[in-house]
Amino acid sequence: MRRAAILLALLLGGCGKPPGVAASGGGGIVSTNPCVDSVLVRILPPARIAAISHYSQDPSATSIPIAVARRFRGIAGTAEEVIALHPDLVIASTYTPPATQAAYARAGLKTLLVGIPDSIAESQAQVTQIADAAGAPMGGARINAEIDRAVVRWSRKDGASPSALLYISGDLATGGSTLLNDMMTRVGFRNAAASYGLTHTGTLSAETIVTQPPAVVIAPERASRGTTLRRRLLPNTPQAVFPRVLINCGGPTIPPALERLAAIRAGL
Repeated sequence: MRRAAILLALLLGGCGKPPGVAASGGGGIVSTNPCVDSVLVRILPPARIAAISHYSQDPSATSIPIAVARRFRGIAGTAEEVIALHPDLVIASTYTPPATQAAYARAGLKTLLVGIPDSIAESQAQVTQIADAAGAPMGGARINAEIDRAVVRWSRKDGASPSALLYISGDLATGGSTLLNDMMTRVGFRNAAASYGLTHTGTLSAETIVTQPPAVVIAPERASRGTTLRRRLLPNTPQAVFPRVLINCGGPTIPPALERLAAIRAGL
């Protein structure tokens, strides 16, 4: 009888969920930030990811292939749905509402908040931070090694620096002190918006653009109202496409973003 009881205990113990593995009973990691999603899907087995941001399942906001994103549960990031998953860790944006952060704390959830990196170095530091918190430091190191190789390969320090005006969406251009600005200057561009005095992201007047036209306009859309207007304002200025999926985040997106920007630069 005693032997049977011991055997039963061992069998029941073997059916338990390993630490950090997502299942209906909870555990795993929840991300409410699409840029965090792009790191987690590269460094963790799917079973450890309890949910990702619904933005990653939106073609206009994702930084990972839609087919990959749809393998995971997508959430809007409300406190109620996150708490209901009973995750081991929640990784969210520093812009998460204070009330939501307080709800996580009351529920006893371990939370990591990450901001928006303004440079390649800051993005790499964030990758390390996320990977360490997820218990996958080697995965973060692999991503950062890929970034280092891309920086070495695509950086351009000689020759002229033509001005480029990069729109992230509609009439929103990227200015100085941004990750995109860092990448643009690495490949040999001069950021026209920064020259116009735009810091971070914002709009520019038509007068400014026409008076000081850039050497190239870069935007995610091939055909849009903004693209049509810019072609009318700058009929002699080349316009290049920079896919939206390369705009939203840094981390694993940096190598292909640098490659695309370098290709645009080489084509002038």
